[in-house]
Amino acid sequence: MTPSSPAPAAESVPPTRSFLYEALPMRVRFGVDALAALPEELDQLGLERVLVICSPDQKSMGTRVADALGHRSVGVLADAVMHVPAEVAQRASAEAERLGADGCVTVGGGSAIGLGKAIALEHGLPIVAVPTTYAGSEMTPVWGVTTDGLKTTGRDPRVLPRSVVYDPALTATLPVAMSVTSGINAMAHAVEALYAPDATPIISLMAEDGVRALATALPAIAADSSDLAARSEALYGSWLCGACLGATTMSLHHKLCHSLGGTLNLPHAQTHTVVLPHALAFNQPAATAATTALSRALGGAADPALGLWELAGQLGAPRSLAELGAQEADLDRIAEQVTSRPYGNPRPVTYDDVRGLLQAAWAGKPPTANPQP
Repeated sequence: MTPSSPAPAAESVPPTRSFLYEALPMRVRFGVDALAALPEELDQLGLERVLVICSPDQKSMGTRVADALGHRSVGVLADAVMHVPAEVAQRASAEAERLGADGCVTVGGGSAIGLGKAIALEHGLPIVAVPTTYAGSEMTPVWGVTTDGLKTTGRDPRVLPRSVVYDPALTATLPVAMSVTSGINAMAHAVEALYAPDATPIISLMAEDGVRALATALPAIAADSSDLAARSEALYGSWLCGACLGATTMSLHHKLCHSLGGTLNLPHAQTHTVVLPHALAFNQPAATAATTALSRALGGAADPALGLWELAGQLGAPRSLAELGAQEADLDRIAEQVTSRPYGNPRPVTYDDVRGLLQAAWAGKPPTANPQP
């Protein structure tokens, strides 16, 4: 630098950091054809009698996994459904006990993993998860059970899968519509992790890259559902986003979706897809660092919430609760449920705020920071 050259501008220093980060004890195997190594994962855990759990529409995949395990599989339970109804969880737990299972292999999305977690909560059986969607539940110690239309959730280390086998080839047959909504559902985990009260630098890095990976992969999957590179990138993104869900406290968005799903039995991934832009728009004014990170992840979107809403529309995903089956008359009680208990959120939440947000989401309107009831 010559004497007349101006001095380079000093970079701003972030404020003093303070956080607590705890890595979850889990083994992850990722790659095309990783399913072939499933027996090795059982060996790691010393499992000899596993119950394979899946949903009814994944029974052929569950049977394929059970056949590959041979005598180490004690059966296939194809009873998993959305939101883990308590009666289904009770039957599954009784069946696992009757068969003398020493572990569970869950094959599918959040419904299968959720049912496996209910068994783990009851009997302490270790879970090996084989995801076929982008749900992310496999990366968390969070469980949920629905009783009489009310979904109860909690955290317990017993339900955290001990091993997860990510094989992008298993997602190749996931329909485009479900791929899109499942992927946006995964993004929701990362979005809320970025402004969570217990956010940490490592999780924030994972959240931003998870959103970036999914935002890149989903349009490619919509253009060619057999694109294995895009499928791999989406599954990578869902892994990162799921890890964010497992390591932080979720806020308004997840409270809304749990209430809508448990009370109205709305489809899980589609509900997250509709609600996410609205919850994010509401929180953006109070979450500037998260908004900046999401702007980068979404290719420089000036308004990340609007960017997600537009992405959903471009990919043909639902953008209104009405088209998912919600009735306008249901919105009052959902708003009451969501505001009945305190929880961490970057912006204070009132009944009128939530009622206005729900109204906009129900009608399919563009997201706004100040929705009117």
